[in-house]
Amino acid sequence: MGNQPKLLDASRMRDIFMPHMSQMGDSVYLSRELGMIHGNPAVFRLMVSQKPPFIINDHRMGVITRGEGEVNLNLVDRHLTAGTLMYLGPGTIINPIRIAGDLEIQGVALFADFPMPFATGPVLPAFNGQVRDFQIQADAAEVQTALHILDTLWHVVHQPHCHQATVTSLVWALMNHYDGLFLRQADTQSRSRSREQAVFDRFILLVNQECSSQHQLGYYAQRLCLTQRYLSTVVRQASGTPAKEWIDRALVTRIKVELRHSDKSAAQIADELHFANPSFFSKYFKRLTGMTPSEYRGQ
Repeated sequence: MGNQPKLLDASRMRDIFMPHMSQMGDSVYLSRELGMIHGNPAVFRLMVSQKPPFIINDHRMGVITRGEGEVNLNLVDRHLTAGTLMYLGPGTIINPIRIAGDLEIQGVALFADFPMPFATGPVLPAFNGQVRDFQIQADAAEVQTALHILDTLWHVVHQPHCHQATVTSLVWALMNHYDGLFLRQADTQSRSRSREQAVFDRFILLVNQECSSQHQLGYYAQRLCLTQRYLSTVVRQASGTPAKEWIDRALVTRIKVELRHSDKSAAQIADELHFANPSFFSKYFKRLTGMTPSEYRGQ
């Protein structure tokens, strides 16, 4: 992001929305401590007109109730759709990329002056700063629970004599709901990563055992009873490196050992390692190392 992010705090939010409250009063609420949006796509058109990117210094929770869009959050592109529960924490950088005209969100911003429920007690894991933002694709019942709490909170803050303890309790309920879903998602991702790691470990073991004769990813996928596409995906997710590159690394290491510690000719090594011919062997080695086999041996 080339532009310096603009701070989107309580003061800036009031500056943006106050001139438009006569048109948006039924969908925007702002106080010194708390802000809420209650649908209305015009809210986001107004926000985008302020020339993002933005940075926030507070906690924000919301539910996308309609539409979809692409947003860059903390330098990561996110595709957001209806049914997504969102959390944005202090320090989050927000840069909208594409916002559908019908995008609607119900949500709450807990500004810096809001008396956080965990100020004197344990902090919920989802809000302890370990992540700046998260998104959860929730089921219909989970979305409705969040919306019911937000609807009740919206109703309470509009009462003539708003009771602060009630507001804080409703915010605490919403945060607990998000925290439970966050922990469940984290647990699911952890189990998924464990499965990925197990597949990766088996793949690497097999590659080290058989790279001398088997150079193609399809062989390893078949041995592991996986599709080639799935194996590629899992290995990249577990290691950050393409599966074929691991095969090439192991094979090049084997070639280097033969070139350095034996007097076998390049043609003999090519044959033993099941290359089609010495010419292909030489081109393969040079592509991956920048040297021909004879140049490497000469070093």
